Amino acid sequence: MRNKVKVHFLGAAGTVTGSKFLVEAFDKQILIDCGMFQGLKELRELNWSPLPVSVKDIDIVLLTHGHLDHVGYLPKLVQQGFKGKILATAPTLAIAEIILRDSAKIHEEEAEKANKEHYTSHKPALPFYNTHDAEKAIKHFESINKDEWIQYTDEISFRFQYNGHIIGATFIELEINKRRFVFSGDIGRKEDYLLHPPQKPEWADHLFVESTYGYKLHPTEDVEEKLSEIIYEVIHKKGNLIIPSFAVERLQTLIYVLWKLYKKNKIPAIPIFIDSPMGNNVLEVFKQFPKWHKLSMEEYNAMCNHVNIIESYRETWETIDDPRTKIVIAGSGMVTGGRVLTYLQQLIDEPKTTVLLVGYQAEGTRGRQLQDGAHEIKFFGKYYPVKAKIELLESLSAHADQSELLDWMSEIKNIPENVFLIHGELPACDAFRVKIKDTYNWKTTIPKLFEAVEFYV
Repeated sequence: MRNKVKVHFLGAAGTVTGSKFLVEAFDKQILIDCGMFQGLKELRELNWSPLPVSVKDIDIVLLTHGHLDHVGYLPKLVQQGFKGKILATAPTLAIAEIILRDSAKIHEEEAEKANKEHYTSHKPALPFYNTHDAEKAIKHFESINKDEWIQYTDEISFRFQYNGHIIGATFIELEINKRRFVFSGDIGRKEDYLLHPPQKPEWADHLFVESTYGYKLHPTEDVEEKLSEIIYEVIHKKGNLIIPSFAVERLQTLIYVLWKLYKKNKIPAIPIFIDSPMGNNVLEVFKQFPKWHKLSMEEYNAMCNHVNIIESYRETWETIDDPRTKIVIAGSGMVTGGRVLTYLQQLIDEPKTTVLLVGYQAEGTRGRQLQDGAHEIKFFGKYYPVKAKIELLESLSAHADQSELLDWMSEIKNIPENVFLIHGELPACDAFRVKIKDTYNWKTTIPKLFEAVEFYV
């Protein structure tokens, strides 16, 4: 039936990662986001299964932003027969290129290491996808402007609107036969060091909203005060401060805050090392798209000059062997891979080491284990005792908290027929469901993974 719309929840339903929502309408199939699952083993294993829909029949992909849990499955989509365009804002595609290339390289390196050191049951271990697969997916990229309605067919149009969170991020409004389906993507903070406040939707017949922090408010701690206290304690212990960081936004924010603290004489001239090839590339995206953030070029250049950029794996080991007290910011943010593993493997068993977590830690990740007080942690097939001090700085989160999510919905003029709570673990979704009911009295649903829902338009 041509006036029927069907939405498949192929990811980020009952969990935070793996965002994928397939919309079938008027003989077209539109995929909103195409992310990888992360965290728990049973979720990660889903990445290896083909999607439970006909991939070759998907016409187009629309991306809200460039994070791995929103774009990381694109090479597999192309592998499975997708031939259409992948549309997003220019900075989102620039970030997605960096992330896919980096992800492919990590998959290749991990497979090689697993085969060499025999810590896998797979013989041989294969990369999830390789650099060639990533490049094939990137060839499908096409940028579009934010704030402009794109008429896709006679019955379908869409628009991307600024959403904070990371550079290039948007929420997507999909108009189908004059009914508006709004996909929030990840919603940023009203007060952010680098980014402008998110725009807000004004109409939503069907709303699909993230609920990562739907259950809580971010602490009102003074970020600069807490960070300077942690740094002085590390200096006193003559240790190292290791900050596992998301390469997109969080790393740039940390560089900015540390530079600002030094400028205000709140911290001494402690060496700061940035060990994230992907993060370095993202710094270039900030330079390329100045209208998408608050930094002036003067501030940008000053903060970049304040840190030491590590260019090679040899320099990683030189930094580990450097006896000086120092700050190391390295990927990845949830300690799932990347250069930070090398630092933690060497330094996590030392009491004078401090590990600072600065973002959301999904279930099943090493970051969540550290946050929950794990006494040991596994790297590359071996366990290491956790003797380092673990600190958490939640105020730097790039995700809106419960009150900011409610505020983001506050300018919707109509009463949505449906509000679907996505991109959240079940306790967060359920708490947010209750809060939306109390605040707006809107009908809310928590969809299950691989569920499909039908609407008439």
